[in-house]
Amino acid sequence: MHLKSHLAGLLAGTTVCLALAATAKAQVSADAILDKLVAKGILTKGEADELQKEAVTNNPEAMKAGGLQFKLSKAIKSVELFGDVRMRYENRSAQIGPEGGQYAGSYDVANRFRYALRLGVRGDLEDDVYYGLRMETSPNERSPWNTFGNASGGQAPFYGPFSKANNYSLFIGQAYLGWRPTPWLDVSVGRVPQPLYTTSMVWDSDYCPEGAVEKISFTRGPVDFFANLAQFVYQDTTPASSAAAEGGISAASIGDFSDHNAYLLAWQIGAVYHLDANISFKAAPVFYNYVGHGNQSSGFYGPFVGQGINGFTYNTNTTISSSTLPGGTGATVAPQGGTLPAANFGSYNQTGINNLAILEFPMELNFKISSLDARAFGDFSINLDGDARARAAYAAGEAIWSSPGNPNTVGNPNPFPGGVQLGQSQAMQFGLAVGNNLGLVYGQSTKKGTWEARAYWQHVEQYALDPNLLDSDFFEGRGNMQGFYSAFAYSFNNAMIGTVRYGWAERINNQLGTGGFNADLPLPNPVNKYQVFQLDLTWRY
Repeated sequence: MHLKSHLAGLLAGTTVCLALAATAKAQVSADAILDKLVAKGILTKGEADELQKEAVTNNPEAMKAGGLQFKLSKAIKSVELFGDVRMRYENRSAQIGPEGGQYAGSYDVANRFRYALRLGVRGDLEDDVYYGLRMETSPNERSPWNTFGNASGGQAPFYGPFSKANNYSLFIGQAYLGWRPTPWLDVSVGRVPQPLYTTSMVWDSDYCPEGAVEKISFTRGPVDFFANLAQFVYQDTTPASSAAAEGGISAASIGDFSDHNAYLLAWQIGAVYHLDANISFKAAPVFYNYVGHGNQSSGFYGPFVGQGINGFTYNTNTTISSSTLPGGTGATVAPQGGTLPAANFGSYNQTGINNLAILEFPMELNFKISSLDARAFGDFSINLDGDARARAAYAAGEAIWSSPGNPNTVGNPNPFPGGVQLGQSQAMQFGLAVGNNLGLVYGQSTKKGTWEARAYWQHVEQYALDPNLLDSDFFEGRGNMQGFYSAFAYSFNNAMIGTVRYGWAERINNQLGTGGFNADLPLPNPVNKYQVFQLDLTWRY
């Protein structure tokens, strides 16, 4: 009788859907069928109501008849809504250096509650074209997060408790068009999802770079081959004075108005070798080279230095200006009290992209541990121009520190007490992930009752990588740091994920600062010790 009831219910549902699909006027006959089935005890009233709702929901003619209309261009073949809403508690702290200095043992701490929204649509168009658009909170390219109670920049009494002043509205996180003319070729342009096979050691996972991407893939026997070629616009510059250029300038000044755009080019080839149904190995070396140097007023332009002054980073640029320093002209107060050096000197560049020719080797081995999925992964990277970057850093730092009239020469340490530090050009990561839903830690998929545990050790030397691309969480977007990261994620249902993360790191070379810049804890340099704890709740749709 139970089986008979299920079969009757299935038949009833199919009948109703077919009736409604024919025309919205068939609603009367569909209702009559359901009423008969309820009267005979084959369906309950609740089951009949549910069938009716499902049939109407999936029938556009019925919705139209009811007054609801939704029309898409005929060129759009599919539309998918995607994104997530995330809540986070976070505590991160950095011990301020240098060791034994005035601020030794002091900490810069961020303890906060945060939220983030990402809302997007993607799908297929006609003629093998696809598209994607995603909006997200915060203009920070390495973080979509807003902080509870953060009303900085507002003025009382207009921006008080629970202010919206610093919610940043919504910004374009992804906007791209793609074309798949053949099964082996995929071309896209715009602000694209990360197209490279890489790790968080080299790229912060929140980055969606801008430019053009070409992907090639094909299979031969047990091996899947692929190539990713990318041309990213790193920074588009604007001439310093177009009016002056139009009015006539000397030949010696032409360079100030020429195109200084910076580009990042990536060249990757890789393969996945399937040893059997449960074991596969993936490796894909990638070479990064930089073209151009960006705007002269930005930190990308000058030589990377990476050092701090008395344990602090003032800003990322090389421009000598008192207005760029906290407090403007004169002295200012540091965290934990005390006086920072006088203003009006050149800061030590933390973001320069000079002398970067990076060769990266990401890889992974996928296998089984009993019924669980497991992945041993790693990444090794070397800057082939690392020693030249070290020499340029030393020369630029010495020039600023010893410049005539610099008030910080007297009574403040040389930024490079140990001289040029060569052989600081390598980065590496080794880790293991285990669970029944690998990728859950990064919110890549959800399924009720699934989980993932992940841990890795990481070592990034001062001149090894691009400091602007480093993960802003682990370890605070800095070089010259090493330590470990761990995470555990559990999917409560098919949409909700709970994740806990912890990371700890320390400085590698005590003769160098911890180069890089991150708005979360912007002041400390060097960072002697660092730790971060995050607790996330994610609704993924």
